[in-house]
Formats: sequence, structure tokens, C-alpha cells
Amino acid sequence: TPRSPCGGNPPAALGRAPPPLGRVARAGRVARARAPPLAAGLPRWRRADPLTVLTAGTVRRALLNSSAAWVVQFYSSSCGHCIAFAPTWRALAGDVKDWESAIRIGVLDCGEEENYETCKEYGIHYYPTFRYFKAFTKQFTTGENSKGADRELQTVRQMMIDFLQNHSQESRPPACPSLDPVLSSDITALFDKNSDHYTAIVVESNNSYVGREVILDLIQYENIVVKRALNSDKPFLEKLGITSVPSCYLMHPNGSRGLINIVKPLRSSFSSYLKSLPGVRKKLLLPLELPVKENKEESTEIKQWKEFDKSKLYMADLESGLHYLLRVELATHKMLEGAELKTFKDFVTIAAKLFPGRQPVVKLLETLQEWLVSLPLDKIPYDAILDLVNNKMRISGIFLTKRIEWVGCQGSRPELRGYTCSLWKLFHTLTVQAALRPKALINTGLEDNPQIVLQIMRRYIHHFFGCKACAQHFEEMAKESMDSVKTLDKAVLWLWEKHNVVNNRLAGDLTEDPKFPKVQWPTPDLCPACHEEIKGLHSWNEDQVLQFMKYHYNSENILYKYTESQTGSSESEVGDTREVKDKNLLKKPSGNRENNILDQENIRDSESKVLDKLIGNHGPVKDRGKNAVESVNREESRQSVSFLGIGFSNIDMSLCVVLYVASSLFLMIMYFFFRMRSKRWKVKHYRSSV
Repeated sequence: TPRSPCGGNPPAALGRAPPPLGRVARAGRVARARAPPLAAGLPRWRRADPLTVLTAGTVRRALLNSSAAWVVQFYSSSCGHCIAFAPTWRALAGDVKDWESAIRIGVLDCGEEENYETCKEYGIHYYPTFRYFKAFTKQFTTGENSKGADRELQTVRQMMIDFLQNHSQESRPPACPSLDPVLSSDITALFDKNSDHYTAIVVESNNSYVGREVILDLIQYENIVVKRALNSDKPFLEKLGITSVPSCYLMHPNGSRGLINIVKPLRSSFSSYLKSLPGVRKKLLLPLELPVKENKEESTEIKQWKEFDKSKLYMADLESGLHYLLRVELATHKMLEGAELKTFKDFVTIAAKLFPGRQPVVKLLETLQEWLVSLPLDKIPYDAILDLVNNKMRISGIFLTKRIEWVGCQGSRPELRGYTCSLWKLFHTLTVQAALRPKALINTGLEDNPQIVLQIMRRYIHHFFGCKACAQHFEEMAKESMDSVKTLDKAVLWLWEKHNVVNNRLAGDLTEDPKFPKVQWPTPDLCPACHEEIKGLHSWNEDQVLQFMKYHYNSENILYKYTESQTGSSESEVGDTREVKDKNLLKKPSGNRENNILDQENIRDSESKVLDKLIGNHGPVKDRGKNAVESVNREESRQSVSFLGIGFSNIDMSLCVVLYVASSLFLMIMYFFFRMRSKRWKVKHYRSSV
């Protein structure tokens, strides 16, 4: 059954899922199976889940000096690939629940604001990222990355086993028995010994994991010991009657022994059989003490719904997206250099020239762009960028919200839509603005390239976007057809088409918000002229689509409801008065001459500090001698500005000028007064003789 048109631009993750590519279906959207509204796969972990939910306040205490090893998934609740992978991770945690005294599974949501800094400390660049932490770790460590891209349940389980085996004898978790194979002579020695427990020997090939999995499955059970042996000693196997592997040889406490007859020699079959033996029961273990906070009660709906007009663009979405991009996503890269630095500089340039934002935000982008261009460095620390974004230099008239306020990008649940939606909107806006203002990029080095916004978007997603699978998928789309874009208008249409490709693929996926189905956009109610029918099949009128895109992403179609005021103290009022005020900000000149001078000095101050720091640390600076001289000159300028400007307002500076002029006039008057008096005195006392 076809869905009815929905409101707004239905956002999709930037290529969230890895299936093969497809093209926009001109005959309409292909029907897809719908997922239940509250799908169990969403990464909103609950206390009942067989894993540990970690937070910024608990992760270090849980990992340090732990008696068990850890494997932690750092994910983002806004990452579509993480959502798709969540059922597998939950199934894995349930599958190895009996291993938790040797190795535990945890999750940490890097999409939660309280965890931003923690994920930065652990160096998390992409989602999901798996890190392994050894038992009895005494000092902070970022853990060991998983090797390989295969994230199937069986593969991850085998990597957990390899990680346990890589522990030294001293650091091995006490609950974990030896996973190494025993010799045939050691098994023979057990035949003549009396024992009060079962002994199971899993015989397998060298590359098999069945024996080690069964050993870990039984570590929480008493009255049984499980070992593994390899099938290399053929005479010994014949003695035991083993003709195929894997097989399980069982020795009973009463001295009897023999092969276990199991139809399917699988890990689950062996473990289930051994757990069902008489006298084999689970140990009464004290629960592991973990510094984990109580999970907040889940809510299936967001706390406060904001009413919005689906035909409008909301500045709150664009500014919130910039905030997340600059302060959260970029923060995972402690140092920007090489291709990453070039990509970031180019992104800031097009944003500064094309972003149709409020004057304080545009001025911040322009200041950041000028600062980046002026720095002759091969690498720049992220903290220096953050200081400018946060306006640590107190430059007047620049501001960017420090909170997320989704409006057109809000979802029916917190993990749906959000940042990926705003990133689509941001780049749609930039492509449209580039087409509407073709001269905006003149003298930037980026002009005369109709693909420039798309190329920078492509590079940004490759280097910085958190969902690696999504980035790979977008790259595939770009390789397929981006080279065909020859005009700025075609760039607008290319991004629109690829957005619909992603919407088409993800319709019915776990990442889809049931309140905002992923339909082909714009819907007929927003743009009737965009839709046509040719020979009974749906078709797009691309000329009408282009006109609609230029209208929808024009600055005149932006609403400023819910945007944060420059003071950042409260949510802006809803109403026409505020909208008119904010629109006036777009046209307002950026300060007087004195403020501009002080702003430039503050920028040079920041630049000087970064240069001095990197030069002192022997950083890679181009033309070191020249820059050192420039740095000294800037330092002298900075000191003079500090002496004259710190603690003085514009009024104070004006008073200083008035006093300076008055003092000069007074000194001039005194000079002429004493000079005239001196002449009179000379005339009186030094008359010429007759």
C-alpha cells in the first residue's frame, strides 16, 4: 500500500546502509517492508539487555583494574549503521553472557552530549568503533582496535577469544581457564586418575574455535572441566575412536569414558549437552560490582514537540548542525593536517561565503576562514579552532549556539533524524546558494568549478563524518556520477537526486522514523508541478524541481523560530517580531571601525599564540625564518594593544582621545604663552645701546 505524502524533507543518513547502489525510481518508490515502530534493534540499551551501558562518569572506573577483559562498542544514537548493527550486538551479548566473568561487553553512546568529551579522550573518529581493554589495566588506555571490517556475530566472538589468549599469564582474567590445546600425553595421564568432576576434551583442527567457545561457555559451571586438543596425533585419535572433528570425549567421575554421540557437532550442541549432565550446575557467583548509573526511564516520544511548517527551512536546524559539526564531530580529530586540514579550510570557506545565516554566525565563519587562511602551518591543533569557535578571544559580534535545537529535523524518538538531517539540509542550502550567487566564491581559489560544493561535501564526509559505512556509500555514489555535473544548477539536482536514492533505499529500514517515512521528495503537496506522468509512469520535471529547490533553500524561506539569542540565555520567542529582528541582523553592518580594528588585533593575538606554541614545539612551519619575524612583529603589536585596550570600553577609549586632544591644546597654549613672555622680558632687559 503506498504511503500518503508526509511533511518536510524526509532526511536520510548519508548512505547509512551498505547494500548495493540503485538509482532514483522514476516510476515511483519501490515498496519496502515496514519495520515495527518500536523496533528492538534501536540502540537504546535497557537494563534487561545482557550488556553494560557505560557513560562518561562510569567508563573509566569500569575499565581500570577490572578482573575481566572488556570489549566496548562506541556508537552514536544518530548513526544509521549503528542502529542497523544493534540487533547483532545485542544478540552477541546474549550469546556470550556466560563469558562475562572473563570478558564483558559494554556500549557507550557518543551521540549523548554528556559523553562528547569522553569519546574524544578515547580517540573515537567513526561509529561504531570496537575497542578491547585488557584485564587489570592500571592506567588509562584507549584500548586496542578490532582488526578487520567483518562484524558478523561469529567473527566478533572469535576476535574476543583471540584477545583473551593474547593476555599474559599475569594479566589473564582469573575466571578464564587456559584456552591453549593440551597434549595427548596429558590426556592419557587423566585416564588412570580418580576425579570428582567431569572432564570434557573437545578435539578439533588448529583453526577451529569450537573448543575454546565451549570452554568459555562452561566457565560459570561447576563439577566439569573442559579442555581442547588438536587432531594432529592420528594414532591417539584412533585409540579414542575419533574419526571426525570436532568431537567431544567425556570422562565421568565414576571412571567411565567415551565419545559423546551428537548428530550435529556444533558449539551449541556440545555446550548444551555438557550443561545438562547430572551434577553440573551454575556456580553461585556474587554479582560483579560495576559503577553504572541507573538507566533513565525510556521514553518513546521526545519530551517537547515543536510545531513547524514543512514548507519552510528553519535556521535552528542549520545552526544546530554547525554546532555539532564544529564542536562534536570535528573534536574527534585532535590535530588537523594534510588532506583533513585542506578539506576543513575549504569547507569553512564555502560556509563563510554561502551560508545564509544571521550576522553573528556568518561573522564567526568569516573570522574562522580568515584565521585559517592566514596561518602558514602544515597542521593545526583542534583546540585552537575550538577556542575561536567558542570566542575565547572575546571578539565582538560573533556567536554560534552551543545547544542542539532540532525543529524540522526533530524525530519521534531522540535517536532518529537529527544531525544527519541537518547535514543534508546544510549542503542542499550551500549548493542552492552557490547557484543563486555564482560570484560569491570569487578570489577564494574555489571559483569557476560547478562541482566545488559537492566535492567539498564528498571530502568532508570521507574525512570527518562519523558513520564510516555511510561515508563509503556516499563515496560510491560520487564515483558513479559526480563527474557528469557541469553547471551549478546540475549540482543542485545531483544532490537532490542522490538524497532520493538514499531515501528510496532506507524506506522501511530501522533508521526510518515512523512519523517521517522516507518518501521521494518534494512530495506532490509541496510541489505539484514537480510530478508528471508519462505513459502511465511517474516522472520528475527537473526544471520545476530546480525552481522548487532554489525557492525552498533560499534565505527568504528561512524561519528563525527557536533560534538561540546571541546571549545564549534562553530560547527565542516565537513570533513575527523576532523573525523581523533576526532578518534585520542579516543586513546590519558588522560593527564600527574601532570594533573591527580590535577584532583584527584579537585574531592576530590568537594566531600569534598558536604560531609561538608550534614554533616552540618545533612544529612543521613553512618559511620558519620569515614567520618568526612576523611572529615577533605580531607580539609587539599584541603587547601595545594589551597596554592600551585591556579593560577599556569604547567610551573609555573615546574619553582618552578627548583628554589627549585637550592636553595637546593646553600644552600648545602654555608654549605660546611662555614664548611671548620670554620675548617681552628680552626686550625689556636687553635694549640696544645708542
